[in-house]
Amino acid sequence: MVRVLIYGVIPILILCACTEAQKSGTCSSAAVSNEKPEEKMEHVSFRTEDGALINADLYGKGDQGVVLAHGGRFTKESWQPQAQQLARAGFYVLAFDFRGFGPSHGPGDSDMFTAPMHFDVLAAVRYLRKNGAKTVAVMGASFGGGAAADASIASQPGDINRLILLAAEVNGPAERIKAPLLLIVARDDANDEGPRLPHIRAWFDKAPQPKELIVLDGSAHAQFLFQTDQAERVMKEVLRFLSAEK
Repeated sequence: MVRVLIYGVIPILILCACTEAQKSGTCSSAAVSNEKPEEKMEHVSFRTEDGALINADLYGKGDQGVVLAHGGRFTKESWQPQAQQLARAGFYVLAFDFRGFGPSHGPGDSDMFTAPMHFDVLAAVRYLRKNGAKTVAVMGASFGGGAAADASIASQPGDINRLILLAAEVNGPAERIKAPLLLIVARDDANDEGPRLPHIRAWFDKAPQPKELIVLDGSAHAQFLFQTDQAERVMKEVLRFLSAEK
């Protein structure tokens, strides 16, 4: 069954309680925070099958891996808040720079739109598997989502266990996606050619099941959703999808 959800904006009211110590200025906000401490981050690098050198940040540990593929206006550092949240939830997370971004480099890196970026995604997946991950999901945003989808299409069955796309307009054949799919997009997200949703929905409709399409209110594009009041909802859906049984 295809699951399509359409959400409106839900305001979130955060209530802050102050103790007597806080009122007197003797208690810091960190002392009363219920948040878990940040996971240690490690810089790593690896090669793709065509010889590109990819630099990445590694968070957490565990046998459930998640690869984060950034959008065209971002680098791996942009994923840090989401990577930390995923790692605290028990996932083994790798956020990488595509070739031509940050210190990563390799064949074709002078043009992000023609370079074989799916090799970078597949190399990230292989890195996590070689270092203990038994399953690997990929979350890609916009341009990075297109590369993630292309990686799923080019992969062997079982290489990528789950695929999350944030407002990715994919050109590869949806029928060849090899993993359960979650696609999240804002209803009014648009570029110079107009709204993105019609093209995204048409591609999504051709993808095999299981699949889910979540349409949010607003116009924020891909990773920019994490800078809006939709951020908590997006991460909630991502965590639900990653944790779901097959």
